Formats: sequence, C-alpha cells, structure tokens
Amino acid sequence: MERKNLLQNKVMLAERITVVTVALLLICQIYGVAAWSYKSSETFNNLLGNGINLGNALDAPKEGDWGVTLQPEYFSLIKNAGFTHVRVPIRWSSHALTVAPYSIDTVFFNRVDWAMNKALEQSLLVVLNMHHYELLEQSPASQKDRFIALWQQIAQHYKNAPDTVAFEIYNEPSAAMDEATWSDLSAAALKVIRAENPHRIVIIGPVKWNSIDSLPSLKLPADDPDLIATVHYYEPFHFTHQNASWAGPESKQWLGTKWSDSSTERQRMISDFNKARDWGLANKRKIYLGEFGAYEQADMPSRALWTRAVREEANKQNFSTAYWEFCSGFGAYDPVLKSWRQPILKALIQH
Repeated sequence: MERKNLLQNKVMLAERITVVTVALLLICQIYGVAAWSYKSSETFNNLLGNGINLGNALDAPKEGDWGVTLQPEYFSLIKNAGFTHVRVPIRWSSHALTVAPYSIDTVFFNRVDWAMNKALEQSLLVVLNMHHYELLEQSPASQKDRFIALWQQIAQHYKNAPDTVAFEIYNEPSAAMDEATWSDLSAAALKVIRAENPHRIVIIGPVKWNSIDSLPSLKLPADDPDLIATVHYYEPFHFTHQNASWAGPESKQWLGTKWSDSSTERQRMISDFNKARDWGLANKRKIYLGEFGAYEQADMPSRALWTRAVREEANKQNFSTAYWEFCSGFGAYDPVLKSWRQPILKALIQH
C-alpha cells in the first residue's frame, strides 16, 4: 500500500509539473518572451542569426527627423521575411538632462519599451544600443559622468527584460575616443551594467567605427563570458558610400562605382573576415557583424551582389549579422510602396 501511494504521489507531482511547464510556455508565447535561456554568448550569437537595423528612427535627433517613424507592422514584416533579430539604434543623449542626475525622459523610455516589446511579441531577439552621442565622441572626459549615468539608468530600467534582449555599449566609437579612452569608458559602462544585469549579453566593438582592423585594440575582461565583439563592414567604401552626403563632397566622384563579385573583390572580403575570425578564435569571443550595407546611389544589381557576398561570407565564419538598414537610404524595405526591395531581401535571407 505504501509503495502504491508513493507511486501515485509521483504521478500527481509529474502531472503538476507538466501543467506548470505548459502554463509557463503559454505565458512566454502570449507576452513574446522566449522560453529558453541563452546559457552562453555562443548560443546567443547563433540565435541572433541574420537581423536588421531599425536605423534612422530612434537614433535621429527626434524620431521622424530623418524620415523614419517606427510602425507596429514593421516588426511582423521583419519576422515574416525571415529575420531573427532587430538592432535598435538609440540616441539616448538627445532625451536626457545635460546636468546631473542626467535623467532620461520617461516618454522616450516608453517609446523604446514599445519598440522592444513589439519585437519580442514577434519572437525577435533585440539589441539595444547607444548611438550618436556626439559630445561624447568630441569630448569623452567631459561627458564620462553623463555617459555612465545614462547606462546606469538603462541597466536599471531593463534589468527584468527577457534574456533575449542584449545591450550594445556604444556604436562606432571614433573621433576623440581613442583606444585608451574607449577602453576606460567601456569598462566603466560595463561595470554599472553588470551591477543590475550580471549575465545579460553585452556587445562591445573596437574604435575607428568598429573596424575589423581595430579589433586587436579591443580589450575585454577575460572573466566575463557574456560578451560578444562587434564589427561593421562597408568595404570598399567608395562603392558602399557613393554620393552619400555625410561621406564628404568627394563621394560624388565615386558615383557609378560597381561591384561585380569578381574573384579579387570576393577575396578581399574573405581576407577581411578572416582577420575578424582569427581574432575571435584567439580571444574566445563570438563576432557580431552589427552593420553592413550599400547606399541607394549604387546600382541595384551591384548592391544585391555585394550584400549577398557579405552575408554568405559572414555566415561561413559563424558571425551573426544585422543589415543596415530597414527602410531608409540603405533600406531593404520601401515604406512608400510598402514592399520589400526583393534583390536586397533575397540577398539577405537564404532561400
């Protein structure tokens, strides 16, 4: 009788565990929260897969200033097209006090929350970054306290976010942010992030606009396994930025530059990616290609060839990727026609 009761109790316990598990899975599905734990930066990097940047929206001085206002349907469009994550560039510095305590505007926080939750509802992973803090780039020493205070608030605000949300400390450190300065700033930001998010994935890239050639200068703490290194790729620059106004007046002279995927062109790309791969292997870090794209002034056949080549070679190296960007000057989606630019989409998504 005792053994029979024991067996019945075990069966009842198993049934209860099953009911609880199913309930948790349903809750995760309803609220768009992934029902897994990334467990490692390698797993997270694999799950990032091939994503896309929601550029020129929350990274503009004010959303809409650069022609992009995020719409609810964008997230389902991205998911249904086959992308697995969104990178959300954010200009926090335009929405925070310039004097202590450097408080971030609640309305802006709510807008970022909305974007994050819309992505999570579609089971997309999310990378939240800090973008275009121009005063920090020009005068890092004078802006350090504000930079750290911003990250302290972001870390606190999102400490209970699902572990499918990653932080990226800063986009393309450049200008006065040299190697030593960036090492100091990123270490200080990481410290305040870890106080609230001890195991959240944090993404950090090197100086000189996250260039692959600057990876050797990137020093990441060996005792923090939850880090991913990021690089950006826009080579050859004369092709990807032809007639781009922010690239300087000389960019007009590059107009008409083509990319044919010749063996020489492809080999240069492979050589560049091999450098990133070798650094990652030597430093036991996964690589996230957080930006790549060719501006709309290039001809579409060349853009599609280049985009496919970058995606293919990055995937061969097991880099995760995020195309720059969704619906502006590099856009894979046309917001006026409300349709994907098929040559770019096909280049980005394996069919």
